[in-house]
Amino acid sequence: MIKDHIQQYILEQQSNQKTESITLFKEEKEYLEKNQLVDNLQLSEKDPSVRFADAYIERCDKESENMLKNESSSFLNEPLDYLKKHKNEFIYLESNWFDLIGVEAVSLEADDVFGTYDVMLGLKLQKKFEKTLKENLNSQLQGDEAKFDLMFSLEDGLWNLNFALNYVEGFNEEITIGEAFQLIYRFLFQLVEAVEGERK
Repeated sequence: MIKDHIQQYILEQQSNQKTESITLFKEEKEYLEKNQLVDNLQLSEKDPSVRFADAYIERCDKESENMLKNESSSFLNEPLDYLKKHKNEFIYLESNWFDLIGVEAVSLEADDVFGTYDVMLGLKLQKKFEKTLKENLNSQLQGDEAKFDLMFSLEDGLWNLNFALNYVEGFNEEITIGEAFQLIYRFLFQLVEAVEGERK
């Protein structure tokens, strides 16, 4: 899935730019190089802070799930602890980048009880990948307290995955909301890549 989506993205970039030089984010660039899919392309790296510049972002009320405000990408510059100061809210984000790795919209909130930053999403992977998915989640989430919830929805045909961002490598509380979503993206990219790699 990742391979097809990245190759499609590159074809689109090439037809738009009419050049052999493509600018990609770190994850996609590393993926292409590692899998030797570069084919005479000159790759340069994009600034990670612009990955979600055109994302669709909502601030929502936890209890009612109603949208409080549709936010612009400048909201991503808010410090992550915004969520601890507004415990009644969660952030809902949709992006073409998440589509690229088979992830439906991502929600992020501060957990009232444990004080962790919880990530909730839908992952488009077949049910048969359950064992590999769980193994990779167990190995990629750091720390003894690292827990996740993974449930397959037959209705939607996707995995409902919840995990605490606090146990993802590279996490610290001083980051911005945008950096938190970049971290989530990197974690999910590596997760999907690992699962897809094992099915070959």
